[in-house]
Amino acid sequence: MIREKLLQSNFFKFEFILDDKIIGRAFLFIIYNDLHQKPYGLLENVFVEEEYRGKGIGKELVKRVIEKAKELGCYKLIATSRFGREIVHKFYENLGFKKWGYEFRIDLE
Repeated sequence: MIREKLLQSNFFKFEFILDDKIIGRAFLFIIYNDLHQKPYGLLENVFVEEEYRGKGIGKELVKRVIEKAKELGCYKLIATSRFGREIVHKFYENLGFKKWGYEFRIDLE
């Protein structure tokens, strides 16, 4: 028998605004499970408009996400990136992330 339970999830959207325009964003999902007493964070959809890249905006967004995850007591923060995106991988490594494993995916649509 498999029992299904709907649990509440918390998430935050961070926006970098310049001249009343959103030019960057990042999401932090807070995930609880039965394996740990503390939650972990999932960093998703980090994006900066192309004309504003290379100016430290993404770095500031991710640093704020890291701070928030710490404030919330997360024991880890996970960020994912596709193979071949070496610039993105280096970006995360420069912020203290380490390559840890593989992400497996199944497309449902």
